[in-house]
Amino acid sequence: MSAMVRQVLAAVAADDKVVERVVDAARGNSPEVARLPAEENRRHIAFLLSEGVAHLERGGSPDDGDFSAALSLGADRAAQGVSMGGLLRGVHAGRTELIRASVELARSLGVDDGTILNFMIDLDHYVGAVERHIISGYHTAELQLSRTVRDLHAQVLRRLLVSGDFPDASELARTGLRPDGRYHCVVSGVTDPSHARTLEQRLHAFGGVFGLVEGRLAGLTHVPPSWSDDLLVVSPATPLKSLRGTYSMCTRALAAAGASPGVRLLTDLAGETALAAFPGLADTLADALLGQLDPKSTFHHEMVVTALCYLDNGGRLSATAAALHIHANTVRYRLDRLVELTGADLGENPDAGRSHVLTTLHTWWALRSWIDRSAGWSPQRR
Repeated sequence: MSAMVRQVLAAVAADDKVVERVVDAARGNSPEVARLPAEENRRHIAFLLSEGVAHLERGGSPDDGDFSAALSLGADRAAQGVSMGGLLRGVHAGRTELIRASVELARSLGVDDGTILNFMIDLDHYVGAVERHIISGYHTAELQLSRTVRDLHAQVLRRLLVSGDFPDASELARTGLRPDGRYHCVVSGVTDPSHARTLEQRLHAFGGVFGLVEGRLAGLTHVPPSWSDDLLVVSPATPLKSLRGTYSMCTRALAAAGASPGVRLLTDLAGETALAAFPGLADTLADALLGQLDPKSTFHHEMVVTALCYLDNGGRLSATAAALHIHANTVRYRLDRLVELTGADLGENPDAGRSHVLTTLHTWWALRSWIDRSAGWSPQRR
């Protein structure tokens, strides 16, 4: 393997945009892969590329060396319920995009066409070896999973929560679920299979059935978990035949819940989940109500943060001041300036002709959206 080839592949592995292109290609060509969290795809692809650089630097046959990342990718996809066909569609699309991106980068570095051709052949040999190890890892895990109770639980959960193919009474009985039972749907943000197994063991203290569903640990339980070191969204007790819709709401709520660990009730996240479903409307509202503000202005940022905290604290000056560690007069000044600049309605002068609740909701949503949209620029907050 020439030094130029290694240089190009190292540059590819270090380029986040190339990783994103490979991720997007895999997800765009395989609906099963696309159902997994994008971070799960990104984690594997980035590691495969870095492992590839190390492998090529060592030299030798494309089939020699450590292919643990490829084996792990195949095993994880089997554990996550991705079919072999779905896995290969994603792998082939990612392979094509990786080669395309590598050729583009080689040309940008001034590499001649003859060297590029040799590079494509060498890279294709290596990627082919990676693909063979992915398939091997998948088959090995598939054989192991087929013998475990865990796989039965995961298959039943996927049918109940995703496909809608309702299991028969004997299948439910083998998992301990009753057709007439009511269960809390539990959805976690955990996607790594080894971490999922650890969390699953902890959740068994609350009873229930758990498994990887669309790449995340999820489950059904009679008793909702009361604690967790990871983020969990928990629904009210629901009949089995209604859990497919409940699971869908839980996954949306998971995205709206943020990154803080702990148990979050689906009902407590109802507002954030509903609002997060319309990001375009959120931007429109923020532009309409707060268009006069400059996201690069430290003071404008402080005004929005203060107003949002004020609404979150029920319009109480003292509670807002305590939460932000500032004086109540500073809170009052920032709120007055915000109203002066934007005309924002902070619920202090209700209009009899409009719903006070909806008006406050619109303002809160606009403030929250403005903050989220300005997240790339973080002024010092006092």
